Amino acid sequence: MTAADWTTIGQPQDIRLVVADMDGTLLDERSRIPDGFWPMLARLKRRGVEFVPASGRQYATLRNMFADKAAEILDGGELSYIAENGNVVAIDGNIAEVHGVDTDVTRWTIDTVNASAAAGEYDMGLVLCGLRTAYVQRTDKPFLDEVGKYYAALEIVDDLHSVLEDVIASNGESDTMLKLAILDFDDAEAMAAEKLTPLKNDYQVVVSGKLWVDIMNATTDKKQGVEALQRVLGVTPAQTAVFGDYLNDLLMLEAGDWSFAMGNAHPDLKAAARYIAPSNVEHGVLKVVDRLVA
Repeated sequence: MTAADWTTIGQPQDIRLVVADMDGTLLDERSRIPDGFWPMLARLKRRGVEFVPASGRQYATLRNMFADKAAEILDGGELSYIAENGNVVAIDGNIAEVHGVDTDVTRWTIDTVNASAAAGEYDMGLVLCGLRTAYVQRTDKPFLDEVGKYYAALEIVDDLHSVLEDVIASNGESDTMLKLAILDFDDAEAMAAEKLTPLKNDYQVVVSGKLWVDIMNATTDKKQGVEALQRVLGVTPAQTAVFGDYLNDLLMLEAGDWSFAMGNAHPDLKAAARYIAPSNVEHGVLKVVDRLVA
């Protein structure tokens, strides 16, 4: 499929659900919510259109970014969210779906990352992404600064194995491991191809950014989150617009007939999308939504 330019869209469409990735998509070049987003959210509310952030970011992080200002616009209500690349779906402030990874893959990933980092093969570290909080054992400032962008609830531990053992001992009541996120400062895609191939038959190994790779349940992705929202809201794919920029957004594009790859998107995403939107630096999501919804 050859994607068309967004400007070929003519009259406004019957859109009821807008789902947008965050980094490289909705957020600007400084990873900030554009000022024009809030007036757009107010216009969408008046027209009965639901806006949903869909991100690899933590649920707590997304709520920190949006909740206060959104409550003013939504008369005290909350946005719905697709967090942790679909492992958490929250609808109107209530967590509706949670998916996780098992202890075997968690233990294997901890050992693999620790061994590779100790050998100097890759400059990487692991984040165990729990529903309650995220956990790390690497403590240098560059690592914590990068992790802190995406995980507002973060706990530093001496050994990630101890977190896993606590989860096992409590029969999962202490926390739920949603996904395993590897931060690689060199080349996440190349690292995943070399180190994580043994997992690909049983788990999703998703390159979610230039520095990040996520290991997740094989049946979980952002697309599943969009479909859950569609069921609850009574919205069809023909009434759904979806925006993304990287490989963790690839399947999500299938959930909306109005699928957009940003101008700065990965080539594979541009090949899969129906339309090409302006880049995130050009506030492409805002421009396209204004065209779609008038």
